[in-house]
Amino acid sequence: MTPRAHPASLTARLNVPARFLLGLGILMAFAALGQALVGALHLPLPGSVVGLALLWAALGSGLVRLHWIADAADGLLGILGLLFVPATVGFLQFLSAGAAWGVWLLVMTAALLLGAGVAGLLASRLLRPDRPEGRP
Repeated sequence: MTPRAHPASLTARLNVPARFLLGLGILMAFAALGQALVGALHLPLPGSVVGLALLWAALGSGLVRLHWIADAADGLLGILGLLFVPATVGFLQFLSAGAAWGVWLLVMTAALLLGAGVAGLLASRLLRPDRPEGRP
């Protein structure tokens, strides 16, 4: 559900493509600002996440109105599945490298389970209280 702007506001008088472009510009500006902050401050976070946090803060403080970005956000959510295609293609390119890692991961997991099992058995036998003869 797209929030409605007040009828007297400038954005309410804009046509739908103009509101979409305005919202897209605001979203891209916050994404770029997040990228710039991460690069300048050497933060260990993705720039898009920082930009999203800044947008959330701007929406919460009233600096940015929800109806300014609603049309662009709804449009982007409509094609969200398509936006995952480049990430999937990039993942598939490195799938062969992951196969070698999978063997090592399997060996490490088996060793961890074996070691934890042996340690558990030893601990249960060593920490068992002494029982009197003839009692289980």
